[in-house]
Amino acid sequence: MPVQHHYEAYITRTNGPLVLVRIRDLTELRRAEELRADFVANASHELRTPLAAVTGFIDTLRGHAKDDGPARERFLEIMSVEAGRMRRLIEDLLSLTRIELNEHNPPAGEVDVASVVRDAAAVLAPLADEDRISIQIDPCESLKVVGDRDELTQVFQNLIHNAIKYGRSGGEVRIRFGRAEAPSKREGGGQVLVSVQDEGEGIPREAIPRLTERFYRVDVKRSRERGGTGLGLAIVKHILNRHKGRLQIESVPGEGSTFTVSLPAVQTTAEPSV
Repeated sequence: MPVQHHYEAYITRTNGPLVLVRIRDLTELRRAEELRADFVANASHELRTPLAAVTGFIDTLRGHAKDDGPARERFLEIMSVEAGRMRRLIEDLLSLTRIELNEHNPPAGEVDVASVVRDAAAVLAPLADEDRISIQIDPCESLKVVGDRDELTQVFQNLIHNAIKYGRSGGEVRIRFGRAEAPSKREGGGQVLVSVQDEGEGIPREAIPRLTERFYRVDVKRSRERGGTGLGLAIVKHILNRHKGRLQIESVPGEGSTFTVSLPAVQTTAEPSV
């Protein structure tokens, strides 16, 4: 598939017989401008819908429904849901902006990723219970990675939340751990793997490459009904970029999906021989 490129050329004659030609590649700059414009347009659209709903119900409550008790309670409940949706969207937008600003500064701390996953699952257990979904975490000793604990907590909360949200009622979310060799020798230390598997409807193959795009949803209606903002996996992607990690997505329609995170393991220093 052809890729469009943008260049700026500057040509001038020197004092001698030579001509100076300077070519500047503007492709990345133009792409960033287009992404920024798309982001603003999408964010505006996502906020406009709940805001219009809240405004409409306020006008109704001020008008013919002001003395209708049951209608007032129903409308206030809907307004609360829409206001919550706007709050979550703004929080995710601010979180994504903060992560992007810091994306080129890799973390230097050490984090036990197994502990992070267990804590994230504990926070989401009440949500899983509502859908009669059990969260099963394979036994694992300490797995140290280079990272920021708060950001990695956000990664696994998003992935586990998605597994619950799109999983099968009465089913299971399974979390497994593993290790792998580093992709290259210079990275050393190997990789720590964490996979989050659900038993949902699965994801169409053509949709998988787009899942980490901002505001992309496979099922828009279901995502909004379950409180999704369309930014969760975009946040995951940018956090993993900062951590020099990777996200692999596998799915079989009708059988569920598996999201596997790989993170650089802490390099252990061998004890000197005596």
